[in-house]
Amino acid sequence: MTQAFTLSRQVEFNHCDPAGIVFYPRYFEMISSTVERFFADAIGHSWQDMLVNDMGTPTGSIDVRFRAPSRLGDWIDITLTVSRIGTSSAVLQFECTSAGETRFTGSITIVHANTTTAKSAPWPDAIRQKMAAYLSPPNT
Repeated sequence: MTQAFTLSRQVEFNHCDPAGIVFYPRYFEMISSTVERFFADAIGHSWQDMLVNDMGTPTGSIDVRFRAPSRLGDWIDITLTVSRIGTSSAVLQFECTSAGETRFTGSITIVHANTTTAKSAPWPDAIRQKMAAYLSPPNT
């Protein structure tokens, strides 16, 4: 059975535009936070751990479909699964919901890369194995 990783957070004033809804670039920050927490909490290999070895997971691409606004004070859940693990990249699917309503969906391709040389590098076996527990079919 596929596992999913969920990060819950409340929409804060600093996330919102003057209309009191989340300003869309803030969602990208929230997606990044979810990926960071996924590696630290679910995989057990934080970005800090990677940086010690001059490694990181820069974004290769991101695709987001906004479906409904989130407002100041809303509690949102961003749920992440893995749809593909390549040699040195992975595609992560995400869905943001609040009170049962989908706020946005999408995918992000991350690349396991050396931060000094800016070259991709194969996923370490330990990380690959832990990520595999979150594999699911891609969203359609």
